Amino acid sequence: MEVSSTLFTHVAPALMVAASIASAQAGKSPAKPAGTAAKPAAAAPQGPSAPQFTVDMLWPKPLPTHQLMGSAVGVATDAQDHVFVVHKIDSFTARTETGANATPPIAECCLSAPPVLEFDAAGKLVNAWGGPGAGYDWPAVPSGIGIDPKGNVWIAGSGGLDGQVLVFSHDGKFIRQIGKAGSAPAAVAVAVDTAYQGVSPGGRGAAAGGRGAAGAAPAGRGGRGGRGGAAPSLAPNSASGDMFGGATRISFDALGTTAFIADGLRNRRVVAVDAATGAIKSFWGAYGKTPSDAPTPAYTADAAPSQSFSAVTCAEVSKDGMVYVCDRNNDRIQVFKTDGSFMKEAKVAPATLADGSVWDIAFSADAAQKYLYVADGMSDKVRILDRATLTELTAFGDGGRVPGTFYAVHSIAVDSKGNIYTAETLEGKRVQKFNYKGVGRVTKANQGALWPGAGR
Repeated sequence: MEVSSTLFTHVAPALMVAASIASAQAGKSPAKPAGTAAKPAAAAPQGPSAPQFTVDMLWPKPLPTHQLMGSAVGVATDAQDHVFVVHKIDSFTARTETGANATPPIAECCLSAPPVLEFDAAGKLVNAWGGPGAGYDWPAVPSGIGIDPKGNVWIAGSGGLDGQVLVFSHDGKFIRQIGKAGSAPAAVAVAVDTAYQGVSPGGRGAAAGGRGAAGAAPAGRGGRGGRGGAAPSLAPNSASGDMFGGATRISFDALGTTAFIADGLRNRRVVAVDAATGAIKSFWGAYGKTPSDAPTPAYTADAAPSQSFSAVTCAEVSKDGMVYVCDRNNDRIQVFKTDGSFMKEAKVAPATLADGSVWDIAFSADAAQKYLYVADGMSDKVRILDRATLTELTAFGDGGRVPGTFYAVHSIAVDSKGNIYTAETLEGKRVQKFNYKGVGRVTKANQGALWPGAGR
């Protein structure tokens, strides 16, 4: 049936009036005539912005045939965006992981890679070196690695008798030892192990040899619940001018004239060292005070802030000349000027107990270093903080073994493009790369595993 234009002319206004009346009765405003501009809706509140990442599922490339990476305890980048990793070559279960290391070998696979591994930006291993040599004491327990502005490689040691930091050229030639190793007590004879053709059947935590090959002296592994027997250890001495006490990380000022060493697992201080001579220039404890080795109560979230450091596991220097110190077991970051003057502090995940939340930190790659990345090895995640306020913006990661998850994330570094590299200790035994994707709005407090595409 056709509707004449005359009928529409009369009916349409009536319908609009009826609609207006109905809307008014319902408590609503009448519909606006076509062509009238709508009032803009109020903008929804937006969260903070933070760097965005995805895990690189195929980085690094496989190591040479049969080689394994052990507990990774340090990661650093150089000016060419090469990635250096230091790992513990004695952190394997001999019978099930490193049969090729046995004497005689019990299997084709596997054996430990050399302690220092250099990867190019694509993840290819381009050099490997390290271990005992003439003129220096290789650490019983390597615990950190740093690259100075000249490209030299610094390695810290945190074993019970380690009191030294070593300096090598970019390709592993020895340059200098700062400090000295302590003396071990006389060795205790152990029974000869003939089972498994030289591989200890005790495996994990056996009294004679811990996790190493048969006949090795027991050695603790540090970190979360170390394994094996207790190793001999020097007493802490945070006033020493010629030895370190469990050094863990090294960073450098912009000119490369001063190295800042977190000294750290026995001692409780930050040490500033002349990078050219190795001479100790100054050191300080919590709040810039004289460091104390006196026992302190175990950390609790509701206790008054400790006036001493606990485990000092990083001392990172920003471009604007601030030293950010990881006070790991006290769940805090303290910030100082390079002369040791205290500036401020902040708690990070303060409910974390045991080994704490602040294992290592790195700065974002922008000129202002606006963001701070915190490796939290207890909660198995990386926390992203606003550097100016030290407030947490978001976090990523979770406990696990697949890419993008962590087991004891120990160390963290950033390259010139803003990509993040993480190293996992204990049974983590790997390094991961997280590709920088720019800055975006935070939508989750904890992002979980950052898989490409739709996520996990």
